[in-house]
Amino acid sequence: MPVYTQHAPDPHTWYSLAAQAERSAGVVSSHPAMSSCSRVALVTGANKGVGFAIARALCRLFSGDVVLTARDEARGRAAVQQLQAEGLSPRLHQLDITDLQSIRALRDFLRREYGGLDVLVNNAAIYMENPKVVDTTPFHIKAEVTMKTNFDGTRDVCTELLPLMRPRGRVVNVSSLMCLRALKSCSPELQHKFRSETITEEELVGLMKKFVGDAKKGVHQKEGWPDTAYGVTKMGITVLSRIQARHLSEQRGGDKILLNACCPGWVRTDMGGPDATKRPEEGAETPRVLGPFASRCRGPSWTVCHGQKS
Repeated sequence: MPVYTQHAPDPHTWYSLAAQAERSAGVVSSHPAMSSCSRVALVTGANKGVGFAIARALCRLFSGDVVLTARDEARGRAAVQQLQAEGLSPRLHQLDITDLQSIRALRDFLRREYGGLDVLVNNAAIYMENPKVVDTTPFHIKAEVTMKTNFDGTRDVCTELLPLMRPRGRVVNVSSLMCLRALKSCSPELQHKFRSETITEEELVGLMKKFVGDAKKGVHQKEGWPDTAYGVTKMGITVLSRIQARHLSEQRGGDKILLNACCPGWVRTDMGGPDATKRPEEGAETPRVLGPFASRCRGPSWTVCHGQKS
């Protein structure tokens, strides 16, 4: 994995336009009709927690429009209204990353309104393994549901939106340090497969499906998997990011699109809990730096950045 530790240059001032909110085709905006030449940044799962903090930071610093997406449009609208009360002007588009039709509706909106995409932050994810919450859901169900959202959903978003990335675009896939713990708990054979420099997307998808299948059979630990669905899905996201970055380098090297995975750290959110060490604004710092302000990437490694800078 690349090590994502970079300084951000002086931020650009994000502009705002005073206009009445408009709603159409799942979009809430304080902007008039957008020009296809406008720069645009998009954050998935942005109605709360780290995603909301990333959207807020981009609204303040990014020279262009910021699209906040949420699965629940009402919650997304409430998030937009909160940012508007702070003098910011995000747009809202409904997005359920487990629904391909929803993803394609967002893709079509970006094509129509902007003609492309400049910054993509894949933040949306679920966590079903909180030790402080009594949950009798069988492990194989957690594995299937978590995989469908965290890995399959993020991969589908990338499949539809990466072709829209403009030259010098930036993509950030939010991973987790739990992927490293999960990797260390895998069998040596699985570790070798995940660490491979030549693993393909098809091979990775096959491994993710095998994990869910083994969990359904009740043999995932016997087959060398760790006992954490969240950790395995984030391991998949980290490896997927390596594969995607390699493909972008091979197929669109001249466009200088930078794709990274990162960990925001342990953040006080619904997912991280009240005892976490970071505020959401602090957790948003690394994805924000790796987005519009990232300029370079160090070589491959299994290290995932979790908030430090060098």
